[in-house]
Amino acid sequence: MIDVNLFAKVQIKYQLSIVNYQLFCTFAQNLNIMKKAICLLTIVVLLMACGQKQPSKDRQEGVFANYQNVPGDSTIYGLACDGSTDSILILLPFSGADPDTFDIIRARQEHQLFGRPHIGDELAVILNPEDKQEVLMLINIERLKGKWCYQVTPTFRNIDKMPERIQRRIMERIPDSARQKMMAPREYSIQLKRGNTAQSIGGRRQSSTDEMSPVEYPPIKRYTGWKLYNGKLILVTDSVLLPNGKKGKPDQDTADILQLHRDTLVLRFKDHEQGYYRKTEEKQN
Repeated sequence: MIDVNLFAKVQIKYQLSIVNYQLFCTFAQNLNIMKKAICLLTIVVLLMACGQKQPSKDRQEGVFANYQNVPGDSTIYGLACDGSTDSILILLPFSGADPDTFDIIRARQEHQLFGRPHIGDELAVILNPEDKQEVLMLINIERLKGKWCYQVTPTFRNIDKMPERIQRRIMERIPDSARQKMMAPREYSIQLKRGNTAQSIGGRRQSSTDEMSPVEYPPIKRYTGWKLYNGKLILVTDSVLLPNGKKGKPDQDTADILQLHRDTLVLRFKDHEQGYYRKTEEKQN
């Protein structure tokens, strides 16, 4: 016969072993969850620690190692940093130096702040030689880049060499509709690109029809490069081919920036002022 007491003891041990196994599995699962939580917490702490560390000077010098001012250019170039306001600029110079704080109140009051700086914008800054913490001029290079357009109107060929009386007679004999058609403006543009390259668009080549026309449009300069130099905009043309077959020295035009807004640019050249507008598709940049 089966011993009832022995059978009961075996059954109790079996049930206890099942309970112990379930407890062990639960503990193991909780332990695994705890390990994962500890790993995630460690990763978060490390990321926070890395984020709070300021970039070392060696690292900054490595990023801007290839940057160098043009000889004679006293402009400070760099990036706008977080914390800049309408009166204070925090700039990370391309020279590799630590970020510095500058006062831009005077530049704003004297209308020498061309383009409001935003975080990460490339800037050109002219400092007061008597106060190195005061900005006299600020140019937002990111705002300056882009495609700037302007319109030109034609003039009558050789009409300026005629007496005014003859000029008036010629103009009076031309119907208004024909005059409007002949004097229709054309759009020229200058595109200032990254890498200090430029492109002039417009001023199509003259055809036989254009040569027969009583009007002519002004020529356009073919700019191929641009740069800033002590707060002035330098536009560089392509090299001219000389009669001996060699390329001459590239020509350049120097302009003062009078206005720079999101959609408007005004430059003052040696002999005239020129206003530009940004095309509709460019306004979002």
